[in-house]
Parts: sequence; structure tokens; C-alpha cells
Amino acid sequence: MKNKRLSSNVAALWLLVLLLYSASSIGQQSNEMATEMALVKSHSDDSLQWGPCPPFMPEGCGIAVLHGDPAKNNLDIFFKVQANSAIPKHWHNSAERMILVSGKLYVTYDGEEEQIINTGSYAFGPATKPHVGRCGDEGPCVIFIAFEEPLDAFPMVVKQ
Repeated sequence: MKNKRLSSNVAALWLLVLLLYSASSIGQQSNEMATEMALVKSHSDDSLQWGPCPPFMPEGCGIAVLHGDPAKNNLDIFFKVQANSAIPKHWHNSAERMILVSGKLYVTYDGEEEQIINTGSYAFGPATKPHVGRCGDEGPCVIFIAFEEPLDAFPMVVKQ
């Protein structure tokens, strides 16, 4: 009976140590995260710095980094193409989590039907799955994209 009580006390002590460690670890993470500044940006914000897209993308295409480093994981961007622009077939190493901020975007992933993304709609694009897009004539298409992996885009050669 004494061994069972000792064993149960040791287990309780270990549980207490784990809880205290977890609590201090969470507190440390909160303090580290608290040093980062909050951010709110609109796609029409004059302070956005629009950079070029890869050369295979349509003329007038732009990328604005909202948060993160394009060479590292967990990056948020705005991606903009002009109305009536075709986005050539390409793929990314990362999955894409997207919300269309303006315009109307038509996207087709290999082996799937075309999907229409309306302003305010969420879309998910699987990693490495080739796709094409087309911005409608409702105005420029601006899409918020959250990348899990570093930013990349690889063009696909379309056979004639």
C-alpha cells in the first residue's frame, strides 16, 4: 500500500512539474509575441510597397508583403492582377490560403472544375497542384494569400 501511495505521489509531482513548465513556457511565448506590433492594412493603402511578380505573370501584376519574409515560412501577401488578365499555369511548394479582396477571380486546378472566387470569398489551393487563373472585368483582382512555405511560383509549360 505504501508503494502505491509513493508511486501516486511521484506521478502527481511529475504532473505538477509539467504543468508549471507548460505555464512558464506559455508565458515566455506570450512575452516574445508581445514585442511584435499589430498590423492592419487595406489593399488600397498608399503605404503598401508593391513589388514585381515573376516574369511569367501578366503585365501590371504586383505583390505587396504584409507580414513575414518571402524567403521564410508563414508569409502574408497581397497579390494583384489587372482586370481581364490571364494568370498562366503555375504551381507553388506551399499551400495557399486566400481571400479575394477585390474583383472576381476564376481559378482552375488540374483535374478540377473552374471555380469562381467572389470578393470576400475564402479559397484554399493545395501545395504543388498546378492551376490557372483569370481576373474578370469587374476591376483589378487583389487577393490576400497566406503561404505556409517560402514564396515561390513555378510556371508550367502548356503543350499546344
